[in-house]
Amino acid sequence: MLQELKAFLFRGDVLALAVAIIIGAAFGRVIASFVDDILSPIIGMITGNPDFSALAIGTVMIGKFINAVINFILVGTALFFIIRAAGKSPKDIG
Repeated sequence: MLQELKAFLFRGDVLALAVAIIIGAAFGRVIASFVDDILSPIIGMITGNPDFSALAIGTVMIGKFINAVINFILVGTALFFIIRAAGKSPKDIG
């Protein structure tokens, strides 16, 4: 049973997945910093408020959702360009 576990854990696709998760987490922090430290202040100069988390419509707090959508769009865009730079079509990844 120990041999089977070792064979499973050290298969190429399992190791590649582990590396991808670790790199993805680090890349997520880079993108979050880009949004928080670069993009939000630029948006703040344009709109007067760089943080939308306090934004509400009546009693519905939509600001955090807006921040999450901006972050998602930036992550998706960055991943698109990284995949393109690697010479692959985004259709090939999924």
